[in-house]
Amino acid sequence: QLRPVESGGGSVQAGGSLRLSCTAPAFASNGCGISWFRQAAGGQRERVSFINADDTTWYADSVKGRFTVSKDKGKDTVYLQMNGLKAEDTAMYFCMRFGVGWCALNNWGQGTQVTVSS
Repeated sequence: QLRPVESGGGSVQAGGSLRLSCTAPAFASNGCGISWFRQAAGGQRERVSFINADDTTWYADSVKGRFTVSKDKGKDTVYLQMNGLKAEDTAMYFCMRFGVGWCALNNWGQGTQVTVSS
């Protein structure tokens, strides 16, 4: 399986938490980073966070302080811990592997749906 695979989406009430997983075989050993994007119905895809090969991280202002990205190299998995969820976080969440060469091939997952009810 070359493409990343997301899991962990679901339906929660506002204020709740979810942890998304992105399993991307060999991403760490190949020096790739992983980004998380989301796309609400009828909206544009936006990047919400990423983690680089050197473990540095970035967050969009809209999720800063609520979302945390981390990786488990041994499991080839990146997590997005989402706390204090809001209705506006409702979207399809995608992960994307990035970097040079192989990292950028077939690099998008198919997404996992997050629905937050107020």
